[in-house]
Amino acid sequence: MLMLTMTTERLLIREYKESDFDELKVLLSDPETMRFWPQPFDDDQVHNWLERSIRNYRDLGYGRWGVFLKANGKFVGDCGFLRYKIIDRFESDLGYIIHHHYWHQGYGYEAAKACLEYGFGSLQFDSICANMAHDHLASQKVAEKLGMKQEAQFTNPRNRDLLTYVYRISRNEASGKEEN
Repeated sequence: MLMLTMTTERLLIREYKESDFDELKVLLSDPETMRFWPQPFDDDQVHNWLERSIRNYRDLGYGRWGVFLKANGKFVGDCGFLRYKIIDRFESDLGYIIHHHYWHQGYGYEAAKACLEYGFGSLQFDSICANMAHDHLASQKVAEKLGMKQEAQFTNPRNRDLLTYVYRISRNEASGKEEN
């Protein structure tokens, strides 16, 4: 079975395998990295994240992917799409998590940009959104740098009822065309 792989200047982005559990656990259980989430993940939550990602590759043709440095193969994060309900409709939601040891180096933007291009290209999404806690300024900057615009906010029952911002970009906006 072929495994999806994307590359950028510095990153390799690929589908997860069961053997990625330990590296994914380091990311998702880290309190600093996960401070904008309800809490760091326990083993069951990491396993569920991994299993859902692998299942989504088969069922949807996409999911969340591991982000690795091309130079040395080091696992640095997670990026990709989930399909779930935000506010009142199902969305193609772009997410990105970079381990805090690798923050402020542009990896989140680089991985998210590759995923955005894949979403509008191979996956043919009409629009892509990203949602983040109102105080997650770095995530908001990534969304804005991708050309996304804040379109809504809501109280997020999945994340401690925090005020959450929704950013969006359409395929036409991403390609630089005017919307009709």
